[in-house]
Amino acid sequence: MIKKALFVSMVAASVVSVSAPVAAAVYVQIAPPALQIETVPAPRRGYVWAPGYWNWRGNHHVWAKGTWVRERPGYAYHSPTWVERNGRWSMERARWSRGDRDGDGVPNRVDRQPDNPRRN
Repeated sequence: MIKKALFVSMVAASVVSVSAPVAAAVYVQIAPPALQIETVPAPRRGYVWAPGYWNWRGNHHVWAKGTWVRERPGYAYHSPTWVERNGRWSMERARWSRGDRDGDGVPNRVDRQPDNPRRN
């Protein structure tokens, strides 16, 4: 009975440890093409426009169209971007940052104009 309980708990522990999601960085040797021109729709209350970007699928770049993303008050949305390092390209996924809505490097709490991207 004890052996059976020990075996069941070991199997359960191994299943839990294996099922954790893993994020892996993808590096490619091919630079993304120039961004496509998109028509940005009229503003929607409570949403932020997330522009289109080049995604890597299989062995080539594929255009992902822009879309509306629900706004997160107090956060700034950053679109996916491709970054080149040592001849290899990697994508930095979309993210939300807190505390600097306009991206000027000045935290909102001390920024005289927190929605103006010029340095204050």
